[in-house]
Amino acid sequence: MLEDIKRTMGEVFGWVTTVHPRGKRTSLIIFALALTAFIVYLFTCSVLSLAVAVLYTALGIFVAFFFRDPYRPTVFKEDEIACPADGRILSIKTEGDDNVLVIRIFLSIFNVHIQRATIDGEVQEVKYTKGKFAFANNPEANNNERNLIKFVNGDKFAYMEQITGAIARRIECWVKPGEKVKAGQYAGMIYFGSQVAVYLPKDKVKITVKEGQNVQGALTVLGLWR
Repeated sequence: MLEDIKRTMGEVFGWVTTVHPRGKRTSLIIFALALTAFIVYLFTCSVLSLAVAVLYTALGIFVAFFFRDPYRPTVFKEDEIACPADGRILSIKTEGDDNVLVIRIFLSIFNVHIQRATIDGEVQEVKYTKGKFAFANNPEANNNERNLIKFVNGDKFAYMEQITGAIARRIECWVKPGEKVKAGQYAGMIYFGSQVAVYLPKDKVKITVKEGQNVQGALTVLGLWR
């Protein structure tokens, strides 16, 4: 029974040990504010101070949860295309260019928000574009603020696009042109709800996922090179 309890606790709270350093700093500041409010409550018995302490505690837990960064040491095969993000696949289709297949992934606020490289190779281009802030699961999100990263490996290429949502207002890109990357390697992060799009040459890939499927960055294989 004790082992069952330990296993259950690990499944429920195991994410606590995976919080990214960016999240640790922010959540610690929030927890410090919560502690301050609680200390004020102890001395004043102010209901407002207690409410603020509870609110900051809940916010600190949420921020820590949002910034979780689970360990995923997946080694992808040469013909595999790595999924760059956690979330649900919105669509798999061509958009404007019949030669390019676009896979759109919606990230809710409860998904891991770190993006990863899709293939082994080199970062050839990074392009940031200002835009709107529509909800990331709507078609209007195609005009949202975005950051496009192009990975190349010989005649193979894959674009990975980080797209903000209605709440997300910040994109971080952790790679730069000329940098060598491995499939599944960290590439960046979007804050609080977003979308990630992958652009692939239609005639050179076989897609192995489907619309509506839940996927995980650095774990799921999006497709195979023909």
